[in-house]
Amino acid sequence: MRGRRSIRLTGAVAAILALSACAGGGGFRPVSDTPVRIGKPYMVRGATYVPAPAPAYDAVGYASWYGSESGNQTANGEKFRPGWITAAHTTLPLPTYVEVTALDTGRRIIVRVNDRGPFAGRGRIIDLSKGAAERLGIAAQGHAPVRVRRAEPAEKDRERLRKGKPARTLAPLSARELEGLRARLPASN
Repeated sequence: MRGRRSIRLTGAVAAILALSACAGGGGFRPVSDTPVRIGKPYMVRGATYVPAPAPAYDAVGYASWYGSESGNQTANGEKFRPGWITAAHTTLPLPTYVEVTALDTGRRIIVRVNDRGPFAGRGRIIDLSKGAAERLGIAAQGHAPVRVRRAEPAEKDRERLRKGKPARTLAPLSARELEGLRARLPASN
């Protein structure tokens, strides 16, 4: 056959190639909680962001969501899957787990942060995957007031989130708790 080359793989080479394809393929990092990466300061659109451990992170602001980037690589090196319960944050370590509360409804979910963003400004503190926004009940809004605080979920919840499944359901916050959190919102979004 003219113009074609035949490549013959030995058993060992074929096995290595097969294993590497199963280990993540496409140059994506396997979904894992280790190593945790803080990262170096970086600049986007003239703003400098300084990643930090932030074990007591607790902020009130606005969430947006993204989902059209399906298949792209996250800042963590993993494959972005819009239906999973993940998020992007400008400075938290990757990965990190956070509890996100919708301040309109009190609904709360645990989210795995594996990407960087949002870079839109206007008080936005987290960019949720489409799956996380749907689970939180804010997908139809585009953006919504939220509380984001660092969480240390049980290993069972971490494992579920690493597999694209939601963590256990959390009870919503009371009207009194929500009132206090809304009072902390920035004046404009």
